[in-house]
Amino acid sequence: MKLKVKIFYFSAGRPVAILNEDFAKKATIHVDSRISIEKNKKKTIAVVDIARKFLKGDEIVVSIEIAKELNLKENDLVEVRVAPRPESIGYIMKKLKGKEIDKNEIKKIIEDIVKNALTEAEIAYFVSAVYTKGMSFKEIEDMTNAIVNSGKKLNFKNKVVVDKHSIGGVPGRTTPIIVAICGAAGLIMPKTSSRAITSASGTADAMEVLCKVDFSLEEIKKIISKTNACIVWGGSLNLAPADDKIIQVERLIDLDPEPQLLASIISKKLAVGAKDVVIDIPYGKYTKVNYEHAKELEKKFIKLGKDLKIKIVCSLKEIKEPLGNGIGPSLEIQDVITVLKREDSCHKLEDRAIEISAIILELVGKVKKGNGKKLALEILNSGKAWKKFKEIVKAQKGNAERKIKKAKFSKNFVAEKNSILVEINTKALNYISRLAGCPLDKNSGIYLYKHLNQKVKKGEKMLTIYSETKEELKEAIEYYNKIEPMILK
Repeated sequence: MKLKVKIFYFSAGRPVAILNEDFAKKATIHVDSRISIEKNKKKTIAVVDIARKFLKGDEIVVSIEIAKELNLKENDLVEVRVAPRPESIGYIMKKLKGKEIDKNEIKKIIEDIVKNALTEAEIAYFVSAVYTKGMSFKEIEDMTNAIVNSGKKLNFKNKVVVDKHSIGGVPGRTTPIIVAICGAAGLIMPKTSSRAITSASGTADAMEVLCKVDFSLEEIKKIISKTNACIVWGGSLNLAPADDKIIQVERLIDLDPEPQLLASIISKKLAVGAKDVVIDIPYGKYTKVNYEHAKELEKKFIKLGKDLKIKIVCSLKEIKEPLGNGIGPSLEIQDVITVLKREDSCHKLEDRAIEISAIILELVGKVKKGNGKKLALEILNSGKAWKKFKEIVKAQKGNAERKIKKAKFSKNFVAEKNSILVEINTKALNYISRLAGCPLDKNSGIYLYKHLNQKVKKGEKMLTIYSETKEELKEAIEYYNKIEPMILK
């Protein structure tokens, strides 16, 4: 059936089409049904919404995603058909039953995710199946390759390309500091970062306070030709689009399954052409993994890297509290700037950034083993890292020295007696920051004045919660009082 296109300039994050209610009834099409839309032999799958009034029976409203993909103009005619049930749903059901899925079945699931043939609910079933039933090492490797092959790749020919990644969960942005140090040392570091999944801020969220993070591949190549490095949002690049769509769903259902984490991280490294990679694995009571789990992850990362021809070193570190003072995009990037400008170490943020930078510098042979920390600190102390960071931010159409605002509303929490801070529930602080508005409200979050094992005097500030709305601040305060994440003795 041919329908006339009406373009509504809205972005749904996925292809969405709206049909007239009477037409949909006649065609037996329901809300969330799949339809294929085709023009000039280009085809996409869209999810259906239905409207009563603002369009006629022979019209179809399409989202920006569809208009761009099919190069549609107002009043174009498109061929619309009911899309068949994807074959991959059967493979997802197979995984839900705890059975192993083979290379071709995984490939089909990933292809259908990229083509938007699967709804968010169906992707959520896949994520849940992986979370509850796990994956064999062969399945993880097959999923990694399928994700890499789902998108484009960066190629820097014969240059040494390095990268790092953290499994996340701990506030504190080491990545911008590490990229600045390694870029200043002459290494190519095309850092594609994620937005927050379960935490208060991802590196892309924090960098967006200062500059743009969404660029095309051609734009990224130009940035790197100028600066050696970039710190951009991976979701805008089409490097591993299946992974980006899966992460969107993980964020919605608050799950981050280990097999997906492994495949996600390694696929992104392969996509940017990195051959030397450091994986930061924080472990502890309030992180994503304990020590035993961290050691298991290390083995899996190294084996996966070996099989896929990437040199991987894992850095395991027990983390008992946030690395810096800030939790939330603006507050965390402010810590980064403070370290780079040599104004303060921001608790343990500087130390951890130097540790990981040192591993990278030694891994690629910039210095002999044991001398990496010395070189990293020299680059930091000389101002070269700060200069490099400013270059990167400028190349990404921003300003590293712009004034960072504080949120409109805030609440200080003070000690009720002289005491010592003996425990910090990092998971709870992350959640409180999200209640306060993170990561969407960049200036929301938490600022810590005290860290573990420090003495606190009666009436002294321990932390401040910042929020852009009174309602979100109230919700964050209520949860803070209920959980009491800062334990004093």
